[in-house]
Parts: sequence; C-alpha cells; structure tokens
Amino acid sequence: MRHALRATSVLCAAAGSLVLSSPAASPVSPASPIPLPGPVAAPERAGVAVAAARAAVAGITWGTCPEVEELDDPVRCGTVSVPLDYANPSGKRIELTVSRVAARGEKSERQGAFVFNPGGPGGNGMYFPLAGAMPEWKRIGAAYDLVGYAPRGVGRSAPISCQDPKRFAKAPTQSPTHPSASYKKERVAQARSYAAGCAKNPGIEHYTTLDNARDLEVLRAALGERKLTYMGASYGTYIGAVYARLFPSHVRRMVFDSAVDPDPRRIWYGNNLEQSAAFERRWSDFRTWVAKHDRTYHLGATPEEVLRSYEKVRAELAHEPAGGKVGPGQLQSAFLQAGYYDDYWPMRAAALSAYLKGDPKPLIGQATPPSGARAELENENATAVYTAVECNDAPWPTDFRVWDRDNTALAKKAPFETWDNAWMNLPCAYWSTPRQQPVDVRTAPGELPPTLILAAERDAATPYTGARELNRRIAGSVLVTERNAGTHGIGGGANACVNGHFDAYVLEGRVPERSGASCAAHAEPTPLN
Repeated sequence: MRHALRATSVLCAAAGSLVLSSPAASPVSPASPIPLPGPVAAPERAGVAVAAARAAVAGITWGTCPEVEELDDPVRCGTVSVPLDYANPSGKRIELTVSRVAARGEKSERQGAFVFNPGGPGGNGMYFPLAGAMPEWKRIGAAYDLVGYAPRGVGRSAPISCQDPKRFAKAPTQSPTHPSASYKKERVAQARSYAAGCAKNPGIEHYTTLDNARDLEVLRAALGERKLTYMGASYGTYIGAVYARLFPSHVRRMVFDSAVDPDPRRIWYGNNLEQSAAFERRWSDFRTWVAKHDRTYHLGATPEEVLRSYEKVRAELAHEPAGGKVGPGQLQSAFLQAGYYDDYWPMRAAALSAYLKGDPKPLIGQATPPSGARAELENENATAVYTAVECNDAPWPTDFRVWDRDNTALAKKAPFETWDNAWMNLPCAYWSTPRQQPVDVRTAPGELPPTLILAAERDAATPYTGARELNRRIAGSVLVTERNAGTHGIGGGANACVNGHFDAYVLEGRVPERSGASCAAHAEPTPLN
C-alpha cells in the first residue's frame, strides 16, 4: 500500500498501501543487509561524488513554474540533473523537478533550505512550498526556504508508466474480502501484465530507495547547502533513514514523520502485511466513532452495527454501482482514506448515511475516481513508481501460493484491506529485474546530530512499531508519540503539543530531554449534521 501523505496535514495527496507477518512466518528469507560502505557500493559512492560536484557548480536556475504544476508565485521551479545509474555518472542523466518558496523572514532569521518528501513511493512533493502560508508552518517558512521536489520517475522527473492510464483507471471494480479462485486467477494475470509493462521502461532497475537517497544528496549540493535539513513523511522517512546511513556527515537536522519500519527483514513484503493488520484496527476506530454519533448518522449504535450498514452498501454497489462508477472497489478506496486521516470521518459517515436513505450523490462525489487524462496519468504514474521502487528494493515471494497462504490467513482477522493491499503489490512476484538486498539502516552514537521521530500510536499506514524500530536504529534519535491517535503524518498538523516539539527542533535544534516524549491525542472530529 502506498505511503503517501498530505504534506503532514497540509495538502491532499493520493494514498495507497504497504503490510506484516512475524519474521518467523515470513516466506521471504531474511535479507542479508547491503554492506555499506564496501566494494559493491564503491562505484555508486564515486558516482554520487561526481554528480554532487557537478550539481554544486550548476546550482538551480529558479524561474516561473510550468503551467502543468499549477504553482503560482511566490513558488519558483527549477531542475537538478542526476545520473540514471550512479555507477556510470557519465552516462544517461535525468532531470528532477524542484520547487521553492524563499524564506520570508529577515536575513538574520534564515537557516537555509528545508527539503520535504511526502512519501509514496510515487508521491510528488512539488506542492510542499505552499505549506508556508499555513499558520502551523509560518515560523518555519520564515526561517527556511521551503523546498519540494518530484523524485525520479514522478511527475515531470523522467516519468515512468507501466500501463495505459485509461485502462488502469477503469471503474467500477469489485473488492472481495475473501476472493474466489477465479478472481485470484484474474488478479494474478493482471499483476503479470503490469510487471511486464514496467519492465519496458529503460533503466527501471535504477528506481530504488538507494537511488532516491543518492538523488537527495545531489539535491543538497545543488541547493548550495553544506548539510541537509530534511523532513520525510511516510515512505519519505525511509529515504531519510537510508540517506543518514549513506551520508551521516551531511545531515544537519532530520525529521522522520510517520516512520516506515526499516528492519531489512520487513522491507517490503512483511511491512505490507503489518500495514493491513493495522488498517483493521483503524477501521475499528472509525466505526467506534460513528457508533458514538449514531444520533447524527443512524448507521448503528455499536461498531458491529456500523459494519453491517457498510456491508449493506457494499452489497448494493456490487449489484448496481452508484453513478455507474462507484462499485465496491471505489467504496473501499474512499473509506481507506478515513484510515489515513480522521478528518475524513464526518464526510464519509454522512455519505454512507445519505446513501442508505436513498441519496447516493454524496457517496458518488466522494468515491468516484478523478477523471480526465491528467488525473488518470498521475494516478498510474504514482503506482508505476511505487511498484518499481518496492519491487526493486528487496526480495519478494515469487510463488503465488505463498501470497495466497499469508493473505488468506490474515484476511480472516483483518478483512478490510488485506487482499486489496496484496493485489497492489502482487506485480513484485513477477518482477524481471534483479532485486536488491535492503540497506541495514543504523547509525553509531555520534555519527549524526540529534534527529526527531514523530509518530501517532494508532497510525495504520506506518504502524507505530516502525517508529520504535527506527528509534532503536538511529543513535541519538528522539521519538515523540501522539497517544491514542491514528492520523498519518502529524508534524505541522492539528496537535499543538506535537508542533511545539517539531518547531523547537527544526528552528532551534532542540529535542525533548528524553526519548519517549508524548502528547495527548488531538481532538476527535466533529460530526456533520
């Protein structure tokens, strides 16, 4: 499942899937971590040095953003050239698009560039500089140039595609929680086809987290920064963690918001199973909230009654899609967003309630996939990048019987998202390029300055166990937890306590005196009448 984020509650970005069985039950042999530094990595290390030196000389020429970006002044745009293959820095280069809003404060306040990655893989961070206009970000926007970018493969950054976007965007679709043998056979065929389509992209093997971290180092040099100040959200935390492993002496400040579990044994098959289990817990949280407001929504006074209301809608949509476009697959996608962000809860509950009262318009409005050539192109492009990075990063089971066994077992206790998540990742079973071994992310005491990890205790997209694992692996990191909350991405969001720690670190380099600092949950959403 894609780990994309709304710029830490800033702006909307697509959300998809990731997942977990225990390491002992994992069908993938525990990965041998990549030996860094070592002879295998030596050509790439040299290539990064060459590319960074070039970028430092070239810098970035900032100008008006192309119309397709829909970014007006004061946002400025430019490009950074990086090698497609860092082992061959003199070979083919690709251009990464970058955006910036200059620091708004006095010259004495300014601290350089603050680079943000929203996750994915496949998330596009070009919109990020707009965050500076929001009250929660004004102090940071006064002190820093806010810099966003589209990672390799995303948007206009040497985009890749694995399927005709129109075919990819078909709707309505089914979404069985316990799929039949014939349905599984159909999805296996689709996964094979999608993997084959991805393989047609030249250099597809160079779309990896390692290459994303190397690109970040070149971007640092192009910005003229001696050291990097960076915030990664969701999958962006994994890019940051790998960067810290590769270039520890170049880290100034680093925020990991909603952290991916970096344990090499969990990248990525295990993480995706764990994510599906976590979404079941968050789905229960949503239904508990709806039941609490039964006087408003009339969907049931208990979570079980709310589930029956949802399943009734699901069954009706399987028989007759709403508006011709909203079937069970679109319903599930819409309610999956409520698992990421609880500010969706009131509108999703209202749409479900209205549908059962005979008015399908709110549900059609919320669950119909974005239409039009551009939306279809962006959706398929994000999925293509997600697929390439996750399939390249690590070994995956290549026998569908393993996927079938693990997901059938998990779906018995976590039916909400399990199989949809499996289908999204299944192309990795049929991937034709060699797989990497995941990087053994860890740093020794003193290698890095203090770093900050932010996590919500009931986050489903990146379960809280991942934040704790990262905290153990990054020496000197400090974990701030939002207790009894599950919004995905909490820095610069709705919690003043979290934002206090966030601002203190980014603006002053201060972290809580002890790891394990916590904040009470932000207020629950207010129901829509």
